[in-house]
This record gives sequence, structure tokens and C-alpha cells, in this order.
Amino acid sequence: MKLDVRTLENGSAGSIDLLDEIFGLEPRKDILHRMVTYQLAKRQQGTHKAKERNDVKATGKKFVRQKGSGGARHGDKKAPQFRGGGKAHGPRVRSHAFDLPKKVRRLAMKHALSAKLAANELIIIDGASVDEPKTKALKARFDALGFDNVLIVDAEINEGFARAARNIPNVDVLPVVGANVYDILRRNTLVLTKAAVQGLEARLK
Repeated sequence: MKLDVRTLENGSAGSIDLLDEIFGLEPRKDILHRMVTYQLAKRQQGTHKAKERNDVKATGKKFVRQKGSGGARHGDKKAPQFRGGGKAHGPRVRSHAFDLPKKVRRLAMKHALSAKLAANELIIIDGASVDEPKTKALKARFDALGFDNVLIVDAEINEGFARAARNIPNVDVLPVVGANVYDILRRNTLVLTKAAVQGLEARLK
């Protein structure tokens, strides 16, 4: 399928052919959900920890008489029911990551790109570079193009462009190797350069 190519000055730069096997799929929410869950679980630190019985310092001496107190026959102050005792079944340091086949991850990327195109939220530009890294000037270009809450992907990030876009709210700039399903879906609009399209097609073929 063909899609029009625009410039950062909001002009026309011809058109580009997109592969149907990457950009023309019927988006499947279940695959996208699996991939987003996989990414979010993998980036969790898992450093939450509560002190259990063996982590608490308390007396090991029997502190209640065995008989005659009218209460239970306790022998350890570190038991969870006592103030200052260990936490029963508390969180432990662990990894939340789980496996997801590489084929499913690649397929999820295709469905994310297809979902953006199907929703008319995919824009192709000829390049993402600026002569001087001025945030105000780049913001004016984005406003003219209607860019709001966007992810911009290029084959290689132009340093001046990245510096100029860094202080604009809700704008992410990523290289092709860093493009991922979660970042694509969390932004309203996906902006790809022509070089990024070629890189993604080479990566996902």
C-alpha cells in the first residue's frame, strides 16, 4: 500500500510503499496485550522485601508460662501475630519476567504498526533532522504538523533533533533498534522517517 510522505515543513515529499505483511495486518488485541504485559513485567525491579521470621531480631526465650496464663502456649516472639514479629508470606526479592517466544514478539511489533496505520495514526516523514537544535523552532514545526503526543522513530537519531525535542512534552525519539510495542501504543501518533520504514521492514521480514 502507498502512503504520502511529508516534510518537517509540512510539505509533500512524494509517497512510499509499505509492506502489507508488516503494515497491513488485522490488529489482534490479544497479541498486543501479551507483548505489553511481557514488557512491563520484564522492567519491574522486583526489589520489594518484607522481613520474615528469620529476618527479625527478637528473643528466642519462652516468654509466657506453659500453663496457667490462660493464653496460648507461645515460645517465639518473632511469630507474625506479635508486634515487631516477622511478616507472614510477605513480598520477596524476585524477577517478574516471563518468557515470550521471539516469533510472538516479532508478530506483536507487526500488529502494533498495523494498528497505527489502521487507526490513521501513522505519519511518514522524509527525515528527522534540524540545522540548529532549537526547541522553540521545532515545537512550531510540530504544531504546524499537528504533532501532539507522538513517538518519532528514525534509523539513526540526529543529535540536534533529539536535543531540540527533548524538552517538548509527550514527544519521544527512538532509533529503529529501540522501537518497541509499548512505546508505539502509548503515544497517540507514530511518526516514521523513510529510513525508519526501511529499517523496520528489514528487521521484521
